Amino acid sequence: MDKPTLKNSMQLFEQLGRVKSRSMFGGFGIFVEDIMFALVVKDKLHIRADSNSLETFKEQEFEPYVYAKRGFPVVTKYYALPAEYWKDKSKILTIATQAFKTAKLEKESQEVTKPQRLKDLPNLRLATERMLRKAGINSVADLHEKGAIQAYKAIQETHPTTQPSLELLWAPEGAIEGKHWSVIPKSRREELANLL
Repeated sequence: MDKPTLKNSMQLFEQLGRVKSRSMFGGFGIFVEDIMFALVVKDKLHIRADSNSLETFKEQEFEPYVYAKRGFPVVTKYYALPAEYWKDKSKILTIATQAFKTAKLEKESQEVTKPQRLKDLPNLRLATERMLRKAGINSVADLHEKGAIQAYKAIQETHPTTQPSLELLWAPEGAIEGKHWSVIPKSRREELANLL
């Protein structure tokens, strides 16, 4: 159902760089340079709104994409373009180019402001931060210096009554790499577990 619009969108957006798509929000997210700026759901192209385009989208009565998460509606910042926009692809490309540039700037500004506290890293919650602090790892720099294995072993030593799960090994590894632990290759997770 989504394929024709997805294919047409990806071909159009090749002018922005190498285009990729992956399943997102019940449809397909469209990425250039690993930056998502468009979404295709139910054969409709949705473009990411920013502070400038949001008012325009609302004035033109574009609908935001809403999906259900745990039974609750989540309103996204992706707005459906009317089908007649496909009659003038340059109009779509102009809107998408602006959305991509804004998303790219936002990503770059987030990368500049690096997390200061352990709980601000991917995978780490306040409870994990407390466990790491009790184990003598008090900062992001400490975690990077010690590494996931030493962090896990330190947690084991300071929490002798509980056996930490392997997720407490993989979570710091992902945090150090800046990604969710579940996307760490299985071979790397097994390697870490075997080094304990």
